[in-house]
Amino acid sequence: MAIFINEHSRVIVQGMTGSEGTKHTKRMLASGTNIVGGVTPGKGGQVVDIDGHSLPVFNSVSEAVAATSANASVVFVPPKFAKAAVIDAIDSALPLVVVITEGIPVHDAAAFYAYSVSKGTTRIIGPNCPGLISPGKSNIGIIPSDITGPGRIGLVSKSGTLTYQMMYELRDFGFSTAVGIGGDPIIGTTHIDCLRAFQDDPDTDAIVMIGEIGGDAEERAAAFIAEYVTKPVVGYVAGFTAPEGKTMGHAGAIVSGSSGTAAAKKEALEAVGVKVGKTPSETAELMRRILNG
Repeated sequence: MAIFINEHSRVIVQGMTGSEGTKHTKRMLASGTNIVGGVTPGKGGQVVDIDGHSLPVFNSVSEAVAATSANASVVFVPPKFAKAAVIDAIDSALPLVVVITEGIPVHDAAAFYAYSVSKGTTRIIGPNCPGLISPGKSNIGIIPSDITGPGRIGLVSKSGTLTYQMMYELRDFGFSTAVGIGGDPIIGTTHIDCLRAFQDDPDTDAIVMIGEIGGDAEERAAAFIAEYVTKPVVGYVAGFTAPEGKTMGHAGAIVSGSSGTAAAKKEALEAVGVKVGKTPSETAELMRRILNG
């Protein structure tokens, strides 16, 4: 098992003919992802050869779905076109849309997220995220596929770079799925969504949750863990050394009073039994101890 994706995921790449889309399509194909086509308005009917794979290009997601039975999309579309691309995917009732694009205006992200909720058929991951990987099954986004293998740890992270580091630190155990949810103020899939899915996944034994300063997502996740999650969870909160009151890193990482600080998040998580490391390596070691019994 895995969450959200598996070996049966049929993926289309929105923006596949652009430089970023082509580069990462090549990487996803190399890691075994079943990519069935791409979408670039105005270029429908073309066939693009990427590393020996002949991939059809469509003008719209609905055309792509009709021709390929795709059930997931990954978006490598410039920010000003991203809203239209995501809405195109939602209108096609795709179950999963992974939005890699960074720099999407918050107003646009709010609009397509609200639209997805109103339709009730599409899970959005991102925007401004590295995507997700179920090693050995599917890899949708920009996460390197060679830093870990399949295993029984679930990972949910706001930070792309820390996603990769944690996967590498725990590569001897491996992962069921690693999800980079993105750090923007408005994201489609939250820590809580992933925690719920990992709790319900019979092949995930333990969970790593990576957060960062700003907002109250980690505090809300702590409350959810207390009520719902029975599997062991370890956490890391990026930003322990950030000066209080200063905006750091991701647009979502804004410290507002004590609720947004790393210390407050660590306290909330530890209060519900989550072990929190001061560094990524310490967090990985906490998980290692749990898995080694």
